[in-house]
Amino acid sequence: MWIAGWCVLLLVFGGCTVIARRVEPPAPGSPLRAQLEELLTRVTEVPKRPHPGGYERSCQSGKSCVFGPAWTDDTDAPGGHDGCDTRNNVLAAQLTAVEFRPGTHNCVVLAGKLADPYSGENAQFAKASAGDVQIDHVYPLAAAWDMGASTWPLDRRMRFANDVQYNLLAVSGAINQAKGDRTPADWLPPAGAYHCFYAGKYLTVAVQYQLPITSDDRRVLTRIAKGCS
Repeated sequence: MWIAGWCVLLLVFGGCTVIARRVEPPAPGSPLRAQLEELLTRVTEVPKRPHPGGYERSCQSGKSCVFGPAWTDDTDAPGGHDGCDTRNNVLAAQLTAVEFRPGTHNCVVLAGKLADPYSGENAQFAKASAGDVQIDHVYPLAAAWDMGASTWPLDRRMRFANDVQYNLLAVSGAINQAKGDRTPADWLPPAGAYHCFYAGKYLTVAVQYQLPITSDDRRVLTRIAKGCS
């Protein structure tokens, strides 16, 4: 798809400089514009991200461990209490050509192939270099804390942190590190074709857990939705 933009002289109409800029079409399986716009009507909005303080992810001695132990199986989230930790559940569900450690009842993932949902690139997962593929919280934990999760009971926060159905994706480690705890106003997937997919995931989590988005997030997500045909 090509749309008009401003910058380098290609065509001149009435003294206005116009260029043609290539826009990547949405990746297969992305939500449609109508679906994103419907989600936008259901999510609440705050002017900006508050910072109540008190967020500590670590569960080491003396730390608050506000979302519970990382990747615990002891939650009522989808996949909880199945004898396999959350990280391995995500890997098993999302990777292809999965190899499991013998004797773990198809739990511990040793290897597999990832189609990265933020870049579209293929990556190999090997447990020996596990950091190359990481598990992303689509709606980041620190952002959720700031936007309302600080008032939740611990069991709800633990469900949120381990929700393989809505909020967790296996992604490139480098991309996950680059994203950090940023929200759509400050971070989007590096491949434009996956913006619609990401917008849909982010808004679905927000609606599911009644978390707000900022005014800047809404502007970005509304703009993305217009290109999701």
